[in-house]
Amino acid sequence: MAGRFVAVGDSFTEGVGDSNVLYPNGVRGWADRMARQLGRHDPAWEYANLAIRSKVLDEVVTEQLDRALELDPTVVSFYAGGNDILALRVDMDSVLQRYEAALTRLVGSGARVLVFTTFDLKMSAMLEPLKRRIRFYNNGVRHLAALHGAQLVDHTQWREYDDPRLWSLDRIHMSRLGHKRLAGYVCDSIGVPHTLKIPELPDWEPRHWRQVVKEERVFLRDEVVPLVRRRMSGVREGDTLQPKWPDPVHPADGLKKLARQRAAEADRVAP
Repeated sequence: MAGRFVAVGDSFTEGVGDSNVLYPNGVRGWADRMARQLGRHDPAWEYANLAIRSKVLDEVVTEQLDRALELDPTVVSFYAGGNDILALRVDMDSVLQRYEAALTRLVGSGARVLVFTTFDLKMSAMLEPLKRRIRFYNNGVRHLAALHGAQLVDHTQWREYDDPRLWSLDRIHMSRLGHKRLAGYVCDSIGVPHTLKIPELPDWEPRHWRQVVKEERVFLRDEVVPLVRRRMSGVREGDTLQPKWPDPVHPADGLKKLARQRAAEADRVAP
């Protein structure tokens, strides 16, 4: 049966890490991939994606929730709070209280609501406080999903995501392969057959400890330190972006084709 899938959230749902210049905002991601499968299953399916990178929970709720509910979704995905976890200071109890308020609104709409844990990656011991926040968040999401009748997509259960090849260099966003695998898992979770070709990766070869230490230093220098600086400066890439698919489209028409048409229309109306 066809319906309308509306995606709400931040970079996780926008598709950061799955770069593709043929898609709006230069990324594809699991939600676009899943929407394409919905369109293959039944051309009547519609899709909107309101997610924008960098957004904290309150911004996702304020900027996206009303619009999502106006669209009267059949299925709505909700992932928010990841950027709150990465904040320099955060009250995680408060985050989950506000998360629950948003979840209650979505479930009350009658839509099938999909919620997600965030993957607990193996990290440097220096980032143990971040890992504690992740575990707290994930336990809270599991509890709230069960309490309110949302459908949990528990990212942490798929241990193949321990493979670094499923993650981009920043270790925060999934790579193309990671997004593709997640799209398949979500299709499976809602009972929609898919044609996604997910390759089996050869075994990951353990690295010498010296190489591990070197990579950790590079990661802290090139990813963690710039992230902290951006957080302190308040400069965010998402502040200049618009949602990829703010109005429902039919993914059966081809999202790349729809993106070209939208870009051409924007060029016609531009001064």
